[in-house]
Amino acid sequence: MYSLIRTALFTQDPEKAHDLTINWLKHTQHTPLKLTYCQHVNDKPVECLGLTFPNPVGLAAGLDKNGECIDAFAAMGFGFIEIGTVTPKAQPGNDKPRMFRLPQKQAIINRMGFNNKGVDYLVEQVKQSRYQGVLGINIGKNKITPEQQALDDYLICLDKVFEHASYVTVNISSPNTPGLRNLQYGEALDNLLDGLKQRQHSLSQQHNKHTPLLIKIAPDLSPEEIQSIAASLNKAQVDGVIATNTTLDRSAVQGLAHADEAGGLSGSVLRDKSLSVTRQLREALGEGMPIIGVGGIDSATAAKTRMTAGANLVQVYTPFIYQGPALIKRIVNGL
Repeated sequence: MYSLIRTALFTQDPEKAHDLTINWLKHTQHTPLKLTYCQHVNDKPVECLGLTFPNPVGLAAGLDKNGECIDAFAAMGFGFIEIGTVTPKAQPGNDKPRMFRLPQKQAIINRMGFNNKGVDYLVEQVKQSRYQGVLGINIGKNKITPEQQALDDYLICLDKVFEHASYVTVNISSPNTPGLRNLQYGEALDNLLDGLKQRQHSLSQQHNKHTPLLIKIAPDLSPEEIQSIAASLNKAQVDGVIATNTTLDRSAVQGLAHADEAGGLSGSVLRDKSLSVTRQLREALGEGMPIIGVGGIDSATAAKTRMTAGANLVQVYTPFIYQGPALIKRIVNGL
């Protein structure tokens, strides 16, 4: 059934197809129509981040930016769901068109720019959700916020989502917000992590609840940069890391229509680059810190390889768009 739905959706502009899908899921998730995408996925529990995940396959951030379809994605059998990226204030994102399919490689290029309805709206959606599973909330900074004041935006979001999240992801690796990736390096990263960890500690006492803090990094990093980031993460005693976001590298899609569009490239073409970062990161971090692997996880084999390289859990996004909910079951059954 999904192949038929995908064929129809792929006749539409990519962002329009996305909006239609989110709207459909939002309005059917609490009706009998959810049976069209509901499926049973076998339990394969994983203990990680002090949490119990029913299975190790999660939904990556970016698909449900505003947390409007949490129960729909839960019905598909995800072991955990990550919503966002959300910013303190609502913002429209970058100019359209800003999403492009490269079907020959089952890839997508996007330059959305953290379009979302703001953190207050997302929190309200979480409160209305019936989901009792592991929920990650991915936070970012507003485009108009200067790079030097980025911590302020992250703290605003952290304050508001802390008690509602199973874990919080700090997105400093999207290529579509000017200056954001600069926060991954050196003193800028150390200062950001210090401020976030201090606030996490005070919020934990306030809410009598520990909400793990994860950092999402880019795939476009040199071995030296990975070593430096790992040292900063270990020094700050961050709870975990997500590797990786989308890539600016176009070597795998050269010559294809839309290959030269600005933005982050995702899909199967990202698999080897993300795998390499995961492997180097695990070596640099040691065994203690959890890694969530994302980027090109398009099969059980890809998930196994990522976990062998050091990931404790995996997430899917673009391969899920191309393959549908059956991908979740195939990966879980193949692990």
